Amino acid sequence: MNTIRNLFFAVFLLFLSSNGSAQKTYCNPINLDYGYCPIPNFTESGKHRATADPVIVTYKGDYYLFSTNQWGYWWSSDLSHWNFVSKSFLKPYHKVYDDLCAPAVWVQNDTMLVFGSTYSSNFPIWMSTNPKANEWKEAVDSFAIGGWDPDFFLDDNGKLYQYNGSSNSYPLYGIEINRKTFAPIGARKELLLLNDNKYGWQRFGEYSDNTFLNPFIEGAWMTKHNGKYYLQYGAPGTEISGYADGVAVSDKPLDGFIHQSMPFSYKPGGFARGAGHGATFTDKWDNYWHVSTLSISVKNSFERRLGLWPAGFDKDDVMYCNTAFGDYPLYLPDEKADHLTSRFTGWMLLNYNKPVTVSSSFGGYKANYAVDESIKTYWCAASDKAGEWIASDLGEVSAVRAVQINYADQDATFLGKQTNICHQYKLWSSIDGKKWNLLIDKGKNTTDVPHDYIELQKPVETRFIKLENIHVPTGKFAISGLRIFGNGRGIKPDSVKNFIVLRTEKDKRSAWIKWTPVDNAYGYNIYIGTAPDKLYNSIMVYGANEYWFKAMDKDIPYYFTIEAINENGTSQPIKIIKSE
Repeated sequence: MNTIRNLFFAVFLLFLSSNGSAQKTYCNPINLDYGYCPIPNFTESGKHRATADPVIVTYKGDYYLFSTNQWGYWWSSDLSHWNFVSKSFLKPYHKVYDDLCAPAVWVQNDTMLVFGSTYSSNFPIWMSTNPKANEWKEAVDSFAIGGWDPDFFLDDNGKLYQYNGSSNSYPLYGIEINRKTFAPIGARKELLLLNDNKYGWQRFGEYSDNTFLNPFIEGAWMTKHNGKYYLQYGAPGTEISGYADGVAVSDKPLDGFIHQSMPFSYKPGGFARGAGHGATFTDKWDNYWHVSTLSISVKNSFERRLGLWPAGFDKDDVMYCNTAFGDYPLYLPDEKADHLTSRFTGWMLLNYNKPVTVSSSFGGYKANYAVDESIKTYWCAASDKAGEWIASDLGEVSAVRAVQINYADQDATFLGKQTNICHQYKLWSSIDGKKWNLLIDKGKNTTDVPHDYIELQKPVETRFIKLENIHVPTGKFAISGLRIFGNGRGIKPDSVKNFIVLRTEKDKRSAWIKWTPVDNAYGYNIYIGTAPDKLYNSIMVYGANEYWFKAMDKDIPYYFTIEAINENGTSQPIKIIKSE
């Protein structure tokens, strides 16, 4: 009887460890069943998953997520397990469009409303009081003034506004809207342009040098806090690591906006980079969060994913987004919290650039690309057959707490949204690399999990983790990141020494940051801010001891610190330094 009871308990634990609803943590990119592009009006080669331009709104106790070209939307009760609802918001005569692009979503009284980007005059605004059941009707047949990358904001005084714009020549616009008829009130107003001569982060290009294009401003989103209006916007381009959301602040909804000096949502380093064109919302406990777009841009310039980070406002009403360790395991919301205090679990990456063995390899897609902490590179097996595998050696026995499996699209054949596909696999653990124990069995999984994240219910002491393929939806078995999180048995890294910030007289927007390598560290977090108590921006750097930082406001001083990272934790940050 005891044997049967113990067996049942073991199976129950295994079920919990692989059940997303039981998890208390999550890991970016968000694990959604992203649709495939081109859908078909994208013409660049390489079929791949993509979405961008997300909006999350809280409605009747649940979270609803809309994004570009997904033929539907998702809802969740916990921001972890997402349920897809298939819905086309287009009419038959909208032949030029595939699906909603950069949709606007807002809640008005007890009704959710949706409108997509368009320059046409015949797109409807949709409404629902039961979106979970996919019950929609038209609020108005045609929203005459249209708008690209639109946002509708309902003020606390009952007035409704629309903000929109997407251009490297024209500004963001704003206009008041009649909340009953949705007719415009007056003429639209020019609200905001970029100023990349002053704000370094607004320069276009991977190296912030305005190569071949002027920077774009797009993705308007409005948040009101303590009587102030925070107009958020994406810039300077969705293809680059420095893609971010800036914010401009005013006491009025349609006038007087002034840029904050640095972007508030910014993630130029780490595994998944970029944090632009997003939306800010509150959870069930009124904590602020920010959802935004991550860049891959390998098979297509618009190959993108979504990320979610804690956000908020400090005591001086400065808007911030906490992206430090932003693609490591973070705690999901469960109560009222201070988001200036990190939601990072403290579970470190255990297998960065560690030895990898594989069943086979295809072309130049090398095994170690699966552990190099770049979502842009990936290992690919020779086939999609069951039994293909990849094994990661942690170097020593460690306490494994979570595993993230990031699939790559190699030789995919799909176009558009697929709702009947799945990933199936097994995860194994081993102390010696010879005797393997089953850790997670998803051999009967029926869901599409391209960025599957498994939080173990208790730590597993192991040295090796092996991922065995059973089934992939399309193409070959390919992994851009087999990321293993937990805590090593060793000591934390030493503190960084000889940290310098060389900000030249020629261009105060830029600086060369350099430091002495720490022998027992694999990476570093650089923290930057406009005051010693406002180090709200961060950059994660792997395998280097320098960084070219080009994101500053040329007219003000900045403050810096740095910490070293290894499998056992982080060092003490160095004393904050000031750079004039």
